[in-house]
Amino acid sequence: MAGERILVVDDSDEVRSILRSMVLEPAGYHVIEAGDGVSGLRAAREERPALIILDQQMPGRSGLDVLQTLQQEGLYIPTILMTGHGSEELAVRALRLGVRDYVIKPFELDEMVRAVQRGMAEDRPRSIEELGKANRRLEEQVREFATLSAIGRSVTSSLDLQTVLTRVVEASVFVTRAEEGFLLLTEPGGGDLVLRAAKNVDEKHARALRVPVRDSLAGRVVESGEPLLVTQGQPKVVTGYLVHALVYAPLRAAGRGVIGVLGVTNRREDRPFAERDVHLLSALADYAAVAVENARLYQEAEMERHKMRAVLRETEEGVVILNPRLEILLCNPAAGAALGLGLDVTGRSALETIHQPSLRDLLTTSSRTGRPLRGEVGTRDGRTYSAQVTPVEEVGFVLMMQDITHLKELDRVKSEFVSTVSHDLRTPLTTVRGYVDLLAKVGPLNEQQQEFVARVQKSITHITDLIGDLLDLGRIEAGYDLEMEPLHLEGIIDGAVEEFRLVAEEKGQTLRWKRRVLPLVRGNPRRLRQVIENLLSNGIKYTQEGGWVAVEATEEKGYVVVRVTDNGMGIPPSAQPYIFDRFYRVEREETETIEGTGLGLAIVKSVIEKHNGRIWVDSQPGQGSAFTFVLPVME
Repeated sequence: MAGERILVVDDSDEVRSILRSMVLEPAGYHVIEAGDGVSGLRAAREERPALIILDQQMPGRSGLDVLQTLQQEGLYIPTILMTGHGSEELAVRALRLGVRDYVIKPFELDEMVRAVQRGMAEDRPRSIEELGKANRRLEEQVREFATLSAIGRSVTSSLDLQTVLTRVVEASVFVTRAEEGFLLLTEPGGGDLVLRAAKNVDEKHARALRVPVRDSLAGRVVESGEPLLVTQGQPKVVTGYLVHALVYAPLRAAGRGVIGVLGVTNRREDRPFAERDVHLLSALADYAAVAVENARLYQEAEMERHKMRAVLRETEEGVVILNPRLEILLCNPAAGAALGLGLDVTGRSALETIHQPSLRDLLTTSSRTGRPLRGEVGTRDGRTYSAQVTPVEEVGFVLMMQDITHLKELDRVKSEFVSTVSHDLRTPLTTVRGYVDLLAKVGPLNEQQQEFVARVQKSITHITDLIGDLLDLGRIEAGYDLEMEPLHLEGIIDGAVEEFRLVAEEKGQTLRWKRRVLPLVRGNPRRLRQVIENLLSNGIKYTQEGGWVAVEATEEKGYVVVRVTDNGMGIPPSAQPYIFDRFYRVEREETETIEGTGLGLAIVKSVIEKHNGRIWVDSQPGQGSAFTFVLPVME
């Protein structure tokens, strides 16, 4: 009623000002203000306001302390409690102390206006009897609130669907004071509604409680998605099952529509239900729908988990899943057998459990750099595995191991064969070259004969270079001549650049290299020099006259990164996946006159991988190419 006094108790000047100027005074109320609990208690005693708007968190005394003190003194003043952080416990305490409304900051002005209107519209108890009735109503609301809260906790804490559904039905009967309660779920494919849980339903009706969706009250709820309240006549649940009153609430699942119905009935007494019962039952039906959906998702997840475990168990490749601390989460039998691990290694540190130093280094490096790494791992039984460690976001790492023992053996046999044949070809080639060189000394050659001899000599040189590269590649892949030592890569690049500077100048090209100090890497200086020379040679050969070739080297995230770039003819995208294969050469009109064995990049890739590095190419036809390799920095 306009003109009545309302006490606002809040330690925030801004909140009091907003309530006074934007909510209360425009409605015609007289506003009394207090800035803390002590002064608020004093103002309530002296002014006896029609309504108190009370903050919970204040210096001196909290809002509930003020309210409890007033009631102990016999002052029952309607109160709206404001709080910055709501909780179930605080709400229950507030309701038990008779709080008319419960508003959580920040609130909307319209929300507070409605709360004030409700607080002023309700009659205050004028006698002990009225107060007792009000307290009984409040206790009933508290019980309902506690029941809903308990069901909510049950839904979120239990995956036992039958237990949760039974609790929901029992709670439905309790809060609506119904005689019976039951929960029906639709059959897969949109069939009939079948009973899943019941309370106080006799066995005869429970066995027959199968409700068709068509031509039934429960089916109407499924089709409309709206609750149903029937208070007159004798509504029918199913044939032969008549009641005096019933309430149905739909179970809605996100993305699947209505999946069932929660119902309560009064079959013996002619006592109707109210709208309040509809709201309570709808809340419980939502809990039941969540429980059904949780159970469905859990069952699907379990099925997928069992499928995944079956796949991992039966696959021949070894799979180990690790968390970010490199502790084993899963190890399939193939990996356990390959690494000689026990039956149960879950939860143990991989660095302490795995005995292969090369694999431990692979895991440690990938964990430190956050990059996928690949390497070969030898086991105690003499087998060789290709191991790849891949970081997986929000999981950790996945280690995949593939047995390549037979491939290594085939590669060894092939390399031995190539080396033997290459070595044995040197003797007859030397003889052929010697006799070709002697031709000019045993008699004069005409111009055509000299041209033929020159072609033969050029072909012999090409074959000799090819044999040399094959033998070189075989030694590298076999691990020969790969003694490692700490070295600075910038010194090796210096020497290679100076060696090719004159070659570049003869083609009118610019060779760029800006030296900078790099961290130590562990490597073979002769083989790394060979890598730089092959990349520079290719860059100069495949770049037009007047072009440029550049070398740059930097340190990035624990790696030395070397990049050889040119603005030459570039490599077609279709050819780029194969350029590191043996004997592969891009067949284009522009490259027909460029000499090469097709083994240079294969040697480069093999050397880099033997140094635990990686190499790749970025290229655009007509714009040039950039070959990049990375080597790990020494710890």
